[in-house]
This record gives sequence, C-alpha cells and structure tokens, in this order.
Amino acid sequence: MFLLRLTKRLLLMLAVIFTAASLNFLLPKLAPKDPIETKLLELTETGGALTDMKGLVEAYRAKFGLDRPLAEQYLSYIKDTASLDLGQSIAFYPARVTDLVGRALPWTIGLLLTSTLIAFALGTVLGALLAWEGAPRLLGLLAPGVMVLAALPYYLLGLVLIYVFAFSWRLLPLGGGFEMTAIPGLRWDFVLDILRHSLLPAASIVLASVGTWALAMRGMMVTVQGEDYMAYAEANGLSVQRRFFSYGLRNALLPQVTGLALHIGYIAAGSVLVERVFQYPGLGNLLFAAIQQNDYFVIYGVVFILVVMIAVLMLLVDMLYPLLDPRVRR
Repeated sequence: MFLLRLTKRLLLMLAVIFTAASLNFLLPKLAPKDPIETKLLELTETGGALTDMKGLVEAYRAKFGLDRPLAEQYLSYIKDTASLDLGQSIAFYPARVTDLVGRALPWTIGLLLTSTLIAFALGTVLGALLAWEGAPRLLGLLAPGVMVLAALPYYLLGLVLIYVFAFSWRLLPLGGGFEMTAIPGLRWDFVLDILRHSLLPAASIVLASVGTWALAMRGMMVTVQGEDYMAYAEANGLSVQRRFFSYGLRNALLPQVTGLALHIGYIAAGSVLVERVFQYPGLGNLLFAAIQQNDYFVIYGVVFILVVMIAVLMLLVDMLYPLLDPRVRR
C-alpha cells in the first residue's frame, strides 16, 4: 500500500514538473524584446563598436538555437532540462546556467528552509496559545500585532527593516551575502559574516509569515477545544501541559501542515522578492537579473529548480501527513 501510494505521488510530481517546465519555456517567449539584441545594444552603450549589428544578431541567434522553429526549440529544451544541461547564459556569456544556479542555490535553500521552519514553529505555537483558555492573558495583547504582520508582504517588511536596522541604527548591513572584502572559506569569521548578512532577510520572512500561521492555528485551536476528546481528557484529570500538547496542539496541527504544503509556492515567491530587496546572492536575485535582460536560459534554469524544490517539498509533506494522522492511511 505504501509503495503504491508513493508511486502515485511520484508520478503526480513528475507530471507537475513537466507541466510547469512547459509553461516555463513558453512564457518568456511572449516578451516583446529580443535577448540577443538587448545584450548587443548594452555592449554598444558601454563603448563597444559593432558595425554589422544585424549579422551579429543572426549569428548569435544561431549559436543559441533561437533561429530554429519553436517546436524544435521546445524538444531541445525538454531534452536538455531532463539531463540538467541548461546551456549557456545570454546575459552572462560565456558562463553556464548550471554554474550560476549552483552558486546561488545554497543561499536560497539556507534562507528559505531556515526562515520557513522558524516561522511555522513560532506561528503554530503562538496561535495555539492565543486560543488556549489556560494561556497567560498577556499573550492576548499580541493578537493585534500578529494580525498586522499577517497583512504585510515580505518585501515591504524588508524595506522597513532595512531603514530601521541598517540605515538609521547601522546595526546590520544593508544587503549582500557577505562583505565585499571578505575571502570565502570555512572559517568562523566568514560564517559569522554570512549569518550577520542573513539576519534581516530571514527576519522579514519570519515576521511576515508568523502572523499567517498564528491566525490559522488560532482558529483551529478554538475548534479543537470544543471537541469531546478534550472534555474527556480534562475529566480524566490530565495535566494542562499534556492536554495542550498531546490533545489540542496535535489535532489542530493537521490542517496547519496541509496549509504549509499549499503555501510552499507562495513562500518561495516571497523569498525571491526578499532576495532582490536585500541584494542577497540567491536564486531570486539571479532570476530578477535574468528577467531584466530577457535571458531565456537562466530563466528556464532558475524557475525549473524552484519548481522541482516546491514539488519535492510538497511530496515530503504529503508523505509525512499519514504519520501525523493515521486515519489518512485508511
């Protein structure tokens, strides 16, 4: 039964990735600008002298395969993507897309995974306490602030944090992944430098997400407290801590996990904007630069990696759900 379920989920994940990859190929083609002409015009503006512009454009279009029919380009794209051969970048030529994505991917994974788990854990516990009858009344004062944070987008909160902590108080850097003068390496000073630069982007994601999770958990906890098994646990004389964690929080957590799976795409999109605001060297910043210069191949590579990450995370959440709720197995 488990293998059959896993096979179905894997096939569904592959179908999602294939559909998203196909849309990823078609949507950039709708842009009115030609990436080759855009790059060559930039070269002329920076002092380069190009005599035969038209011939040069045609030569580069042939080099990148953009002169072929759309169907041939699509088949070649699917084949190359399946083998993780994402080609060369137009905007950052002759750099390969795989190398650009490989350098940016660890930054995004570290920022997104850590901040999402922290926001989910804090928001879930805080929302449960806000609805719990035995919780301190002081926590009720946090409800308005939680609602305000839930309404703020990541990038807007990021701009506020930059103004307060980086521009006004000068406690943290304005952006980037590390100091320009730093030499990368496995040293404590470099690790602390990375951590210092990641505090503001991570804080913007955590603060903007914790309110959403808290409000959702608060509503579920109110519903759970009216269930018969909660009254039965209280009648049996179970401690407040056990009733809260084993009966209340555990049962209210199930829809919260479902919400986490559904919001993974939104979280990834929000982190992309956060990376641009803070000039963080992740996939979001790379994608923004590629969109600005119509670099098809970098757009294909970054979006494909993001789609695969989201699909794998949703698969993991889907397979974890039966462990949290045994009723799903039946």
